[in-house]
Amino acid sequence: MKGARSTTVVCVHRDGQVAMAGDGQVTRGETVVKHQAHKIRKVYNERILAGFAGATADAFTLFERFESKLEKYHGNLKRSAVELAKDWRTDRVLRRLDALLAVADREQSLVISGQGDVIEPDVGVVAIGSGGDYARAAAMALLLHTAMDARAIAVESMKIAADVCIYTNDRLQVETL
Repeated sequence: MKGARSTTVVCVHRDGQVAMAGDGQVTRGETVVKHQAHKIRKVYNERILAGFAGATADAFTLFERFESKLEKYHGNLKRSAVELAKDWRTDRVLRRLDALLAVADREQSLVISGQGDVIEPDVGVVAIGSGGDYARAAAMALLLHTAMDARAIAVESMKIAADVCIYTNDRLQVETL
């Protein structure tokens, strides 16, 4: 049986506000085992948002590493992300971890992967997880064609993803900066 994985996290920047939303569903294989998991959090004195998709224990290990990088680099999001990605790719233990991280501060959003990727979007939207592409597409459309604020866009895009992706539910956790 596969480990606990599959989720959706979306992050939206608009007008100086950043909002990150994550669904609460945890699956094991093809079975839902939890409906209200918390997959996003505020870190570094509540100045940075971080969310995960993938294996839960792996994600918590990466959260800890990311938080230590933030401390070491005094909250510099991009530098901390790059250093985590380098460690994640080259460290013998870390490179086996199966998760993605979405991180953001008021200025930028990034996706960090175990392949050494640190991706910054052209538009103020990032999304990860099994429903990530659905949430990202919905958020980009709402960002470009409505006056909704970042929080409202994150919530609505997650609702759309939940309607499409079987590994995403509508029990959302939302954090803003």
